[in-house]
Amino acid sequence: GEGGEGGEGGESGEGGIDTAAAATDPVAYRSALAVTEAHVIAARDAHAAGKRAEAAEMFAHPVSEVLVPLAPVFAAQGVADFGGLLTDASSAVLDGASAQQVNARFDAIMAALRGAAAKAPASSAAEGAVAARVVADQIERAVAMHREAASNSAYEPYLDGYGFARAAQSRLKASESAIKAADPALHGRLVDAIGLLIKAYPSVERPATLPVEQGALSGASSRVMLALGN
Repeated sequence: GEGGEGGEGGESGEGGIDTAAAATDPVAYRSALAVTEAHVIAARDAHAAGKRAEAAEMFAHPVSEVLVPLAPVFAAQGVADFGGLLTDASSAVLDGASAQQVNARFDAIMAALRGAAAKAPASSAAEGAVAARVVADQIERAVAMHREAASNSAYEPYLDGYGFARAAQSRLKASESAIKAADPALHGRLVDAIGLLIKAYPSVERPATLPVEQGALSGASSRVMLALGN
């Protein structure tokens, strides 16, 4: 896994995916799906920007990072294997697929992710609480990748962070009413943190100078975690 995304190996797996927890915890389960979403968003947008090799890698990466480790969990939840959709998208990009063809594959992956999310393990936690923690997980990952991007000029950490920021935005939009109803103050902090992240990652193209200071992002993320009670 890329540095900054989380621990490797053992129970947590690459990228900080807690495969053991995902079997019973909807937050861990849906966070793993959000990590996949982050990668495919970054892949689609990198392809649109002409970065074919990077796009192919981003489509393929979640297969080994998320889908293979979670295969037993998905099977137990009745989720059919959809890793082939990602490997097919990666191969299509390398074979010179058009934007329309890549977007069609992206849509198919997103539909599979939504279907898998609908089969998350049951929990006594309210939907708003679960969804908020999934959003917060993506925020934490985006902030961590920004820290790494600020330490060097490599494109990959920035692209990872871009994907996590957009996945946080997507997951908040999908569950905004439930999160806001459950905890308006937490909703406000999520909105603030994501707004700052979108400024920090303004485009899939890495800017010459990162436009947001790491301290501001860390502060926004900390306020989210405090609101969550962490």
